[in-house]
Amino acid sequence: MRFFDRTEEIASLRKIREMARDNAQFTVVTGRRRIGKTALVWKAYEDAPLLYFFVTRKAERDLCEDYRLEIENKLGIPTIGRAEHFAEIFEFLMKLSSERPLTLFIDEFQEFFRVNKSIYSDMQRIWDIYSSKAHVNLIVCGSIYSMMTKIFKDRKEPLYNRQTRFMTVRPFTPTVLKEILAEYHPGYMAEDLLALYSFTGGIAKYVQLLIDAGATTKEKMLDQIVKADSIFLGEGKAILIEEFGKDYGVYFSILSAIARGKNSRSEIERVVGREIGGYLTKLENEYEVIAKKQPLFEKSSTKNVRYTIEDNFFTFWFRFIYKYSYMLEIENYESVKTIINRDYETFSGLMLERYFRRVLIGHQTYTRIGGWWDRKGENEIDIVAEDELNNAATFFEVKRKARNINLDMLKQKADTFLRATGEFKGYTLSYKGLSMDDM
Repeated sequence: MRFFDRTEEIASLRKIREMARDNAQFTVVTGRRRIGKTALVWKAYEDAPLLYFFVTRKAERDLCEDYRLEIENKLGIPTIGRAEHFAEIFEFLMKLSSERPLTLFIDEFQEFFRVNKSIYSDMQRIWDIYSSKAHVNLIVCGSIYSMMTKIFKDRKEPLYNRQTRFMTVRPFTPTVLKEILAEYHPGYMAEDLLALYSFTGGIAKYVQLLIDAGATTKEKMLDQIVKADSIFLGEGKAILIEEFGKDYGVYFSILSAIARGKNSRSEIERVVGREIGGYLTKLENEYEVIAKKQPLFEKSSTKNVRYTIEDNFFTFWFRFIYKYSYMLEIENYESVKTIINRDYETFSGLMLERYFRRVLIGHQTYTRIGGWWDRKGENEIDIVAEDELNNAATFFEVKRKARNINLDMLKQKADTFLRATGEFKGYTLSYKGLSMDDM
């Protein structure tokens, strides 16, 4: 699959490189694993050489030797000779950049913690000494989101706030997914687009794996995901165990419960069988795997709370792959696919609602977008979108099939919303249905 999208990010990275000719720049590129951070940086700087340091878990002196060879090959100059510590390499480059601008890209930056955690304090010291005269464009990225956030946003860490830019790479939008399918499967159906969004969530690597395999229909995607040797099967565990560490079992139980529709804390605790307040807080604030949702205009910060897994792939993985891993262990792939197809309408209905929220966000015509439900669970509105600038609001009902949309019922729910919240007085109100026909 060719490179798609990221035009704003590429433009930003190139502007940062130009700024580095006058003042040293330190950019942190974050985002979940497989989102395409490394590919983005390489694409942005494909027009000029850059120094690429990949951090692996091996002896610091061996890493330094790799970096020394990279400097000599890319810059064509002798270095300081064999270095024992990364600080020597970094100081050499900071000094050199005062004479000639250079771009240094350090990938898997969080792995320095396992190589030698003092590297971060060494970098802080060297950066503080030389950055005022340097012309370096320093970019670092890492695949363990929580560690990267801690390195730069925890006040106790040496590199706290040393970055000049914190860039987060997001999943492909529905518009980009449509562009990709249109190129590789011009006759695609709405079901194929919804499946690509539901299974991958727009994560670049997952989209690439499916497209490169020719899996451009819902059926082919499912065949590619659920089969022997599929990387998708172990992907959730591979990513999240690194994030969660030894407590991953509890976190997995929580996420599995949420993926099955247990959205309140009490429901999740009944499934997990223990108190989970601290775990939920970490999942939301530290790992950013879940989100705490409340109805629009809910006045209490603790009532009527629902927890959701924001990442579509993790939602799918915990709902089907993790839950039925015992079937996969005995290679019963067909039974797992049968279960996914059996439950697909319900699962994809939730994904369709997310899809349209992303579309509405992309339109940039609304100032507030959310959902609403009452505390008894008797009335629920899929999407409420407010336009404060024009005193207008739209209530949306989302269904897979247009014939199942009931606008009269939507208006009744909206009336309940208006009475309960007291909002939108004097607003122009409208009511719309969204289905797969509108994708």
